[in-house]
Amino acid sequence: MVKLKNHEDIKPNAKALLPFLIFLGLFLLTGIVLLNRGADNPFYQFPMPIAVSIGVVIAFIMFEGSINEKMNTLLAGMGEKNILTMCTIYLLAGAFSSVSQAMGGVDSVVNLGMSLVPIQFLAVGLFLITAFISISTGTSMGTMAAVVPIAIGIAEQANMSMAFVMAIVIGGAMFGDNLSIISDTTIAATATQNVEMKDKFRINLFIAVPAAIVTIVLLFIFSGSPEALPGATYEYSFIKIIPYLFVLIFAVGGMNVFAVLTSGIFLSGAIGLFTGDLTLLSITKEAYAGFTSMQNVFLVSLITGGLAYMILKEGGIKYIVNAIEKRVGGKKSGELGISALVALTDAAIANNTVSIIINGPIAKNISNKFKIDPRRVASLLDIFACVMQGALPYGAQILMVMGLTQGAVGPIDVIPLLWYQMSLAVFGILSIYIPFADSYINKHPWDFEEDEVAA
Repeated sequence: MVKLKNHEDIKPNAKALLPFLIFLGLFLLTGIVLLNRGADNPFYQFPMPIAVSIGVVIAFIMFEGSINEKMNTLLAGMGEKNILTMCTIYLLAGAFSSVSQAMGGVDSVVNLGMSLVPIQFLAVGLFLITAFISISTGTSMGTMAAVVPIAIGIAEQANMSMAFVMAIVIGGAMFGDNLSIISDTTIAATATQNVEMKDKFRINLFIAVPAAIVTIVLLFIFSGSPEALPGATYEYSFIKIIPYLFVLIFAVGGMNVFAVLTSGIFLSGAIGLFTGDLTLLSITKEAYAGFTSMQNVFLVSLITGGLAYMILKEGGIKYIVNAIEKRVGGKKSGELGISALVALTDAAIANNTVSIIINGPIAKNISNKFKIDPRRVASLLDIFACVMQGALPYGAQILMVMGLTQGAVGPIDVIPLLWYQMSLAVFGILSIYIPFADSYINKHPWDFEEDEVAA
């Protein structure tokens, strides 16, 4: 992260947080107003890059120094190595997802799973299929876009509760969104804490898998007796699933993430050429479409990195750290504070990736102060942003369900059935007080850098 030689001389300054609060306030207030007016996707109508840019303008007006000095600070934050690394990974992940989907990979993954699930295990199978797709593709929204239409048909044909089935899909989608190596939340959490993705993944497993097991048990007990699906057939091509398996296996194995994603793009493209689903020209178009699909999170990450550094230099982050320190009595309460901060931020802006990006610098400072392993911090950031995002009535996941079911399922129907998110929250909190997820950390200790300050 960005290092300041004389960061100890920075004085806490609550006013320095005002640009950030204005950014959040504008975004949240606009969403609430549009929600009351019945607008579609109300919290996604006001482009977040514009909202955070307004925060930057306020910072330029408020903070001391010349325009050139403030511009240099902004650009230093935007150009920080980890911010640019994160943005580059976003582009590669988008390209991989787009090329793989265009050659039919998502359809094959979905249909393979559905063809293997016995009717009596339909609820459990649907959760596992959705979880596998989301951990392979790294996107909850992309997973839901692929699975929800099929799940609606399953609910109708198998005479299952639509709200129950939709809750299963949201839970499975958030499982991979939180855990996947190529998820933007994993990228953001590991980049802001300057840790390896494979390390965060291995720690997360000890929390996410028990939560998934509890969810599976509950689904098995309460799913009832689904009816057989008349004449249902699912066509798939195993060769089209290979890129997802390749990315998952080699990323977990420790291969460089840039090499993994770039190889995955070429592998998907080659398979698309072999099957006739893609041409050389269409591969380039799909890769570029994947780049542009990441435009929003790319810009938010870049601009927020600059704004965070400006606020850091003005003492805003130090004020937050000092305020938390007064209430933190040690490592456990520090972890709890980080978890609460990212969850509350996500509740405010309904975007788990941006919530992680915003809280990353604060979490890094708390990590250094209380000797909390940064790999553990990355895991907590992702987990509690996922928990909140997957249960927000105005979050993209529930809004998508409302839209695709044409209003047949609403937040009140689905939220009480989000058992995976509830279980993940419970195991996440338990892991703070009972170190059952720290075996990997204890095996591979971390050397803290005393002079490092996140930005």
